[in-house]
Amino acid sequence: MDRRLFLALAASLAVAACSGGDAAKSDGAAGKGGAQIAGAGATFPAPLYAKWAEAQRAETRLTLNYQPIGSGGGIKQIKARTVAFGASDKPLKPEELTEAGLAQFPTVIGGVVPIVNLPGLAAGQVRLTGPVLADIYLGKVKKWNEPALAALNPGVALPNLPITVVHRSDGSGTTFLFTSYLAGVAPQWSSVGASDAIAWPTGQGGKGNDGVAAYVKQTPGAIGYVEYAYAKQNGMAHALLQNAAGTFVAPTAETFAAAAAGADWSKAPGFYLLLLNQQGANAWPITGATFILMHKAQADAATGRTVLTFFDWAYNKGDAAANELAYVPLPADLKARVRASWAQIKGPDGQPVYAAR
Repeated sequence: MDRRLFLALAASLAVAACSGGDAAKSDGAAGKGGAQIAGAGATFPAPLYAKWAEAQRAETRLTLNYQPIGSGGGIKQIKARTVAFGASDKPLKPEELTEAGLAQFPTVIGGVVPIVNLPGLAAGQVRLTGPVLADIYLGKVKKWNEPALAALNPGVALPNLPITVVHRSDGSGTTFLFTSYLAGVAPQWSSVGASDAIAWPTGQGGKGNDGVAAYVKQTPGAIGYVEYAYAKQNGMAHALLQNAAGTFVAPTAETFAAAAAGADWSKAPGFYLLLLNQQGANAWPITGATFILMHKAQADAATGRTVLTFFDWAYNKGDAAANELAYVPLPADLKARVRASWAQIKGPDGQPVYAAR
């Protein structure tokens, strides 16, 4: 799926913000016209949700209207009950979930990658460490051939180009993962902080992962960060990144899986778990799950049932699409744990809205 096709799919999935009563219209997945649900949030998983929606609509007539507006927007919309579900790469902590009356569960795992536009250099030819990446985003390293970069890349003909820093302009779970990683590995980043929206020290903003990718692609000397599927779809050159073991690794489904291998979800209340800078020789250091947010108390049982039908189908039949786009499907035991957690999502009668098959 190239960028134009993705944008076309995204446009077909996007809807204007709807009222709470229109968050879903369900007359049964196999009924005339099928069920319809509305969600909004993270652009990180949007290419995959588009694939899942396309396949499920053909099979069951269930239609997903998804607005890829960023994790911050998704959190706001689900709290306001204007959509049936929110999507975020920034998981909410258990106390935040309790306060908002929300349930949270992961769908897939992916990686955030630094992408570069360096004429004459291909993907994987430039090495970065977390501290040097932080200095670039702090505006301290301003040109590609400066000593800090040359020392990491002996024998590489780094261009004498100014570095154009590109970051997200919207509230973003991708930004949360990226800045949380920098905060964990680079003490100098403490003055900036880690969140889904920050006051950037320098650089230009792009809206969504696709906006950052487009800005970097058209700007020689630029660097940005995106979910890997966007780098892959757009043919963007990525940098290698040094991990906790000291190894320079490439972003792949295998290195994302290596980062997730040691995750203990049984000790993660509300599925709050970060996968940043994990141990392991092959672990990609900026790995994260992406999450769905739903109200525990559903105003309409059919709405909640239809949302969970969509994601149950994705767990059962969506792994191939995830693999195709270099996301990592959840392991079977985690899927079972998530399905069990759906019992807390109840209708007006106090009964669970969905019994997972």
